Amino acid sequence: MKKIAVVLLSGGLDSAVALYSALREGYICRCLTFDYGQRHKKEMSAAKRLAAKTGTELKIVKLDLPWKGSSLVDKTMALPMDRSISEISSAISSTYVPARNTIFLAIAASFAETIGADSIFIGAHFEDSSGYPDCRKVYLDAVNEVVKLGTKRGLDGKLRLKFPLIDKTKKDIIGLGESLGVPFEFTWSCYKGDKRPCMKCDSCILRAKGFREAGLPDPLLDKKYA
Repeated sequence: MKKIAVVLLSGGLDSAVALYSALREGYICRCLTFDYGQRHKKEMSAAKRLAAKTGTELKIVKLDLPWKGSSLVDKTMALPMDRSISEISSAISSTYVPARNTIFLAIAASFAETIGADSIFIGAHFEDSSGYPDCRKVYLDAVNEVVKLGTKRGLDGKLRLKFPLIDKTKKDIIGLGESLGVPFEFTWSCYKGDKRPCMKCDSCILRAKGFREAGLPDPLLDKKYA
């Protein structure tokens, strides 16, 4: 029987590489993306394109986070802009959405158990997340234990969390994605969600650094993909 994976597919570069990694491992993938009031709703369109490209099913889950608590969901808060790499990595950014991955992974575990999935894939990696606490390996290891102990399939040894990018740099992830044939032009990273990447927010700066270090052009900067 074919293995089934639930993939958290935001539409960003990392989640796209996680999806293609799961496909390479032979999984039938069922993707989840979340509409949680984020500024960059354009990433959901990217997720739809990636799902269509790979022929995978995509479910969009709408969530309401009325307490906000992040510049990604509260438009009265300013997004960090024009920061250096050292500034980005020095403290948890205002773009951190409180417990976002915990919420997403709980929903993914429920979905995975319902459909009889074997694995849940998330494209989290610590280097690219401004120190987000829910993108650390120790956190994901702990969630994996929760999945094993808190679901029937987990207790039966049939469900686990996989985070194949956790120890990779952005350069490494882009290189892996290139080798897997990830269509980077279908991904979206910019927090502003305008027609073209702003090249000023933390996400744009880190993406640009990754492509530069990988020695590859970012297709999103080509006008034909705008």
